[in-house]
Amino acid sequence: MKDSEILAHFLEKLWSKGFKLTDEEVHFIYFGQKYTNTSVDHVELALLYTLQLQMTFDRSFYISLLELFARHNVKNRKQAILILKQNDLMD
Repeated sequence: MKDSEILAHFLEKLWSKGFKLTDEEVHFIYFGQKYTNTSVDHVELALLYTLQLQMTFDRSFYISLLELFARHNVKNRKQAILILKQNDLMD
């Protein structure tokens, strides 16, 4: 499966759980991935924690998380949580 298909599936999963992103926000999510040259895994983690911590889609926070996860080569949720805690973004 292509990266864009994996990301589309993840976005559909969020939609089914009640996270209704606008078309503009979805376009920005793809833009953020290209802008930061990050993996789909980083996009999924950044989007997940943006929504969880901000309770809405915050574009600048999302980009910051993409950059943070890429810089620390985060591979999974456990590592993401550790990095978020180390940066005082999560308790």
